[in-house]
This record gives sequence, C-alpha cells and structure tokens, in this order.
Amino acid sequence: MKASVKVFRILSGLFLLAFSVYALLDTFLIPRVYASVESVAAAAEESCQTQTLSGTVGGSESVPEITETSYSDGSLSVEISSYRVEDTTVYVADILTEEPQALLAAFSQNSYGRNITAVSSETAEQVGAILAVNGDNYGSREKGYVIRNGVLYRETPASDQEDLVIWSDGSFSIIRESEISARELLEQGAWQVFSFGPGLLEEGELLVDAEDEVDRAKASNPRTALGQIGEGHYVLVVSDGRSDESEGLSLYELAQFLQQLGVQTAYNLDGGGSSTMVFLGQVVNQPVGSRGSGQRAVTDIVYV
Repeated sequence: MKASVKVFRILSGLFLLAFSVYALLDTFLIPRVYASVESVAAAAEESCQTQTLSGTVGGSESVPEITETSYSDGSLSVEISSYRVEDTTVYVADILTEEPQALLAAFSQNSYGRNITAVSSETAEQVGAILAVNGDNYGSREKGYVIRNGVLYRETPASDQEDLVIWSDGSFSIIRESEISARELLEQGAWQVFSFGPGLLEEGELLVDAEDEVDRAKASNPRTALGQIGEGHYVLVVSDGRSDESEGLSLYELAQFLQQLGVQTAYNLDGGGSSTMVFLGQVVNQPVGSRGSGQRAVTDIVYV
C-alpha cells in the first residue's frame, strides 16, 4: 500500500512538472497563429512601394531624393539625426507626411498570434518599409488592446494599462483600457492602438517622473518611443544602451529629451533588446537583443 502511494505521488509530481513546463513554453516559446493578415500586409506593401518608386505630389510623379540619412518624395520626408544624451546615443527619425494614416504597423510573418516573431529588419523588408522601429511586442502578452491598420485583433483589457491611440486623422491620444473598450475606440476611428507604455508626454507635459519604470526593466535601458510634434509631424526614437558606448536612458530622461524636441504626445514602446531602428533596409542603431548583440525577434513593427 505504501509503495503504491509513493508511486502515485511521484507520478503526480512528474505530471505537475510536465504541465508547468508546457505552460511556460506555451506562454513564451510555442508559436500560435490566430489570424493571417497577408492581405493587409500586401495592401500596405503595395502602397509603400508605389510611394517609394514614384512619390506623388498633386497627382504628378516625382523621383524620391535619398541619402544615407534621409528620404523625400514630395508627400513624405524622413530625416534621421543622432544625439548624445546622458552618455547614450539616441537616434531620431523626423517624419513629415501629408497622409494622415502614414504610420503603419505590421505583424511578424504576416500573422497575428502568440510568439510569432521575426527580427524587425526582416519584417520591414517584407512590407517595403522606408523606416521602421519595433512595436509593442503584443504577442508576448495575453491581454492589452491590439488594433492595427484599422483592424481589431484583441479586445481583452489589461489592468491599469495605458495605451497609445493613433486616430485615422493622424492625431495621438493616450488612454486607459479601464475607461474605454477596444470596440469603442475602433468605432471612434482608432487606426492603431499600442499597449506597452507608459505614456511619456501629453500636451507637451511630462507624464513620468524619475521614479517611474517599466516592470522588471533596468533604470537605464535601450528605448523605443513614438511621438507627435504636430499635424503630419512625427518622430520615431530609438536609444542604444547596455554597452560601453551607450549607458541607456531612464523613462524620465527619454521623456525630457522628447520634450526638448518639441514633442506634444509621446509613448514608450517595447525597449531593451527589442529596440531597433531600420532605414531603407539598414539597421541604424546598435541592438543588444541576441545575447548582447544583434536584433531580438519581436512580434510587430511600426513603419512608414
């Protein structure tokens, strides 16, 4: 009798261990595709490639002007500058556009799901991006709104979650998921909703202080942020960090820097090893995602 009880306990322990291992793998490693978005990606790619090849101004075609740090086609201009802030190199892509829905998003492998990943440069190439940064890495979490290019993919709210809404007219807002549903946002004209955070600036005022930090993140980190200066005027910002050349920024330092650039609304995207900026197929910054060097595979990008 005692022997059978002992065997039962061993088997029960092995079962619980196996279940726990599977749960961890399912959460962090096992890919699960919930929806294919190839048609959305194809439409975005076609639009982007058309603009890249023959920028349109008032119905006429113009040849894009391209340098190592700039792109201009008459309706869209991108200029990349670098700064030194708190012993850290920060890259700023200044974007001027006549298209209110110019800020696009793409899922890795053209699929919405859990742990469906690719490095940012690969996804940027697939959609023909002129400029791209990593997004909010939505697929590493079970909750938090996901609206991409005007399509609602996830409406499960996360507790105390602060989101960035990019509306169909190109304007930015910072909202809390506890105060409005994803469907209401979509009905009101949400074009993109990112759920990482926190918000950094609103109406030019700081939303964070020196004590604020993302859960489990170091105080000084590589960072990715998205901001709006005015109508049709945006910045995508990536800072290096965790290296001898760049210490990294705190959320407060990042927000202060964006405020100095004249940004009115700004939001913190996934950072750390995920932080990557890609311009015309070339990685601009020094990512530290793959064991200290190289890009980390993520679930989404933001691009033009």
